[in-house]
Amino acid sequence: MITPILLCGGSGTRLWPLSRKSYPKQFAKLMSDESLFQASARRLSGPGFSAPVVLTGDPFRFIVTEQLAAVEMGPQGILIEPEGRNTAPAILAAALWLAEQDPEALMLVAPSDHVIPEAERFRAAVQAAAPRALAGDLVTFGITPTRPETGYGYLELAAGADTAAEAPQSLARFVEKPDAERAAEMLAAGNFLWNAGIFLFTAKTLISAYGAHAPALLTAVEAALAGATADLGFTRLAPEAWAGAEDISIDYAIMEKADNLAVMPYGHAWSDLGGWDAVWMESPQDETGNACSQHATAIDCSGTLLRSETEGQEVVGIGLEDMMVVAMSDAVLVAPKAEAQRVKEAVSALKAKGVSQAVQLPRDYRPWGWYESLIVGGRFQVKRIVVHPGAALSLQSHHHRSEHWIVVEGTAQVTVDEDVRLVTENQSVYIPLGAVHRMENPGKVPMVLIEVQTGSYLGEDDIIRYEDVYARS
Repeated sequence: MITPILLCGGSGTRLWPLSRKSYPKQFAKLMSDESLFQASARRLSGPGFSAPVVLTGDPFRFIVTEQLAAVEMGPQGILIEPEGRNTAPAILAAALWLAEQDPEALMLVAPSDHVIPEAERFRAAVQAAAPRALAGDLVTFGITPTRPETGYGYLELAAGADTAAEAPQSLARFVEKPDAERAAEMLAAGNFLWNAGIFLFTAKTLISAYGAHAPALLTAVEAALAGATADLGFTRLAPEAWAGAEDISIDYAIMEKADNLAVMPYGHAWSDLGGWDAVWMESPQDETGNACSQHATAIDCSGTLLRSETEGQEVVGIGLEDMMVVAMSDAVLVAPKAEAQRVKEAVSALKAKGVSQAVQLPRDYRPWGWYESLIVGGRFQVKRIVVHPGAALSLQSHHHRSEHWIVVEGTAQVTVDEDVRLVTENQSVYIPLGAVHRMENPGKVPMVLIEVQTGSYLGEDDIIRYEDVYARS
């Protein structure tokens, strides 16, 4: 059996404003009705695959479980990284966790934000690479290049290796992201593949490689796993030990140093969706090359991406050529497609200004559901809150605000101090300043309410929690 290791801790800044630190691109429905994470989990499932192990950050742990449950899948384990330390520590943590059960376990490491449309072909390539991994090699996957791409790293195959082979080939070296001239040269040479960042090896083989090439990293991650704590089915790696692990990619830490390397060529459709230009490339286009979302209209445009990510918001482009326009309720991106790799500069600029749009989506996802602010004033705020069936907010109180709840869909069970009551559609309840209160959804359908807050301070940190089923402090 092959154990998928799904990496989903990145922030995806190059797909801002849709992808933000609070809800990065792997969890967004970018290309279909499923998120990229859900599509990745489905792709690496079925005969020959066990349940996945997921590496993620604390803010996303309930998003992971919710999205897997939505596609009727359950994880083998979810490891919580105290902070992002790049791929080398994360992958090693998964290997050590798996090795405790079976040192010979075969692990397929894959980012959770790639698009690979032909799932059966990719699974076949994984199975073809398995014997080489079981024999003790570190197998990486290389994509047949279709253009002189400067946004990817490359893999140079050894002399005599075949880039179109259907079995693992010998690898000469890893090549950093090139400039345009060098990328064109490598494409013409015919013995280079794009580095997909997907790997296959046994847990034992990988741990041995860390012992040989990154012993300090092995020591730090072993300590982080030894000090890990169980939390509602998650495994929290020990923060102090984890902080001592070097922030480094597996390419730099291991792959560029190891001599037991092989590459599995993959010659079919693949994209890491590393920018809005890649999204345009992977999206259906009209006869003049425009890719438009449902609420977008192109007039006399060509080669342009137009997306509205907010229901009820229409985006219209007139006379645009090779542009990308992505509109959300709180931010709009407009740039030439050729500047797609510079979108992360926008995030940095917004962070420098101290605006929330740099990292926070208008919709804030929580373990129990989500909320969004509809109107914010000096001493008031209006929110829409959606609570999943059977879910409950924490028992809490506030120092600086009172609240008025109006149920518009479903039924809420509301606690206000000693009073517990059911509040149905078109009914409301008032929460005085300082009252201990809780909102629950006892029903079988999502519960929606409008919350009106009034007070001198309306920040989310004005919460005193007394009980919480999600173990938040």
